[in-house]
Amino acid sequence: MNERITHYRNGKIFTAAEGGWAESLVVKDQQLIFSGESEFAEILAPDAEVVDLQGAVVLPGFVDAHTHLIMMGFSLQKLDLLDATSVADIQAGIRQFAESNPDAPRLLGRSWLFSALGGQHPTREMIDAVVPDRPVYLDANDLHSVWVNSAALRELGIDADTPDPIGGRIDRDPSTGEATGMLYETAVMLYVWPKLAELATDEDRDTALALAFSRYLEDGVTGAVDMALGPDELVCLERALDAGNGTLPLRVAAHWLMTREDNDADNVRQVHDVIELHNRVQGPWLAVAGIKIIIDGVIDSCTAAMKEPYSDGTNAEPIWDLESLIPVVTAADAAGLQIAMHAIGDEASEIGLTALEYAIATNGDIPRRHRMEHLESITRDNVERLARLGVVASMQPVHADPAIQENWRAMLGDYRVNRAYPWPEFTEAGAVLALGSDAPTAPHPPLPNMFIATTRMSAIDPSLPPNLPQYALPLAEALAHATRDAAYSCRWENVTGQLVRGKAADFVVLKQDPFAEGFDSLLTTEIAMTVVAGSVRYANCVQNPQ
Repeated sequence: MNERITHYRNGKIFTAAEGGWAESLVVKDQQLIFSGESEFAEILAPDAEVVDLQGAVVLPGFVDAHTHLIMMGFSLQKLDLLDATSVADIQAGIRQFAESNPDAPRLLGRSWLFSALGGQHPTREMIDAVVPDRPVYLDANDLHSVWVNSAALRELGIDADTPDPIGGRIDRDPSTGEATGMLYETAVMLYVWPKLAELATDEDRDTALALAFSRYLEDGVTGAVDMALGPDELVCLERALDAGNGTLPLRVAAHWLMTREDNDADNVRQVHDVIELHNRVQGPWLAVAGIKIIIDGVIDSCTAAMKEPYSDGTNAEPIWDLESLIPVVTAADAAGLQIAMHAIGDEASEIGLTALEYAIATNGDIPRRHRMEHLESITRDNVERLARLGVVASMQPVHADPAIQENWRAMLGDYRVNRAYPWPEFTEAGAVLALGSDAPTAPHPPLPNMFIATTRMSAIDPSLPPNLPQYALPLAEALAHATRDAAYSCRWENVTGQLVRGKAADFVVLKQDPFAEGFDSLLTTEIAMTVVAGSVRYANCVQNPQ
């Protein structure tokens, strides 16, 4: 078989490596064999096919360090309520969506904000008023709660006698005990998600995954870390792998979502099941990396575990307390699994770090690459402790968009809002910071994500003032955290994330230069080309080789 060698020349190539920049890349099949000055590339590969980049900026392919692929694909087909600013807006959106989908057996929506409710509590009657006859499921923007109507409660089999699951809550009328229509945390995971998964077909899941892959490639993403893997998701990914003759449109590392049971034996049994999957599914395009543990909820619905109460005087217990967490973390660490822990509240991150300290002391000096997800509110001491333990800080700038922060700040209402999403503190302490999107809880495109990271301004409404601009990141650093460090977060540092010799030819070509044209261009820049393993997977007015 003849080897294909391509010389991409005359570019402004950000390598995310020492030295920073190059003019040319030489690709041999799937791999980079050169990154540097054009004159040396021509000497190395005089007969290569040539693509003239005409001065375009080239970046390593983005690795979304935290996403939910199939959920994202389904979400892209749902009613988007992010722009709704009142209950009336939400009702109008549902009504129009219902009229546009008269044959849909149920209606699915997403991205509504608590701040849009104007202080009202969401109830099933508010949805019943516009759609009383079909089940309606509305994911909150953070995906940690779902607002449903009466028909959906009936479909779920939820009534006054349905028990709250461990770590979750069915909101109830205090006088009657009847469900109001709001489901929180594990009540979503154990009631809503399985029901909707049961109703979805394999074809539905395949379509959703293909849509997620397509959108990611259009937006310059060449790798993704899926953070909610379950049986249906794994089978779907493996079908896609078989259909692609052993490849996927982009690289996927996945973490199996743990379910909190009421005894240690059942919790640890899940770890042993994942160990088998980890050993079986460990390919270059799809790997089961480890486990995902959701220690707490979110600040917007006051379900994140905080050291001090919320502004209304309430607080939340963790979904996984320290006693239940230690056996699971210790077993997974001993087996070499990566552990990813959702920890939004400052108490949750303390619990997770304490469990990791115990596991490290118990299992000794073995290779490990654990992660903590979100870290929206964390004490300074625990930032330092995270760095000492070598834990990756996996964070999402899109969650700090000022346009969605009103309710977040109101729920805390004190000094804690002044240390929200403190990204530079982690790198200053010596930790690796990996940036992602957490799609579909937030928009997936990485360039607007980089705009928020570098400005602390809103990609939704750029006219809003920045929120805590002292925590903004320089553009080059933000890009490195979303490429090089995101690859490191899933043990891909020897595979991708930098444009240097020996790494995979995963890169993206931009139509504008954000370094020269300013941060605002990150909101408008189009992707000219996305290359994965040397193959052009997306092209928009690409120069032909010449």
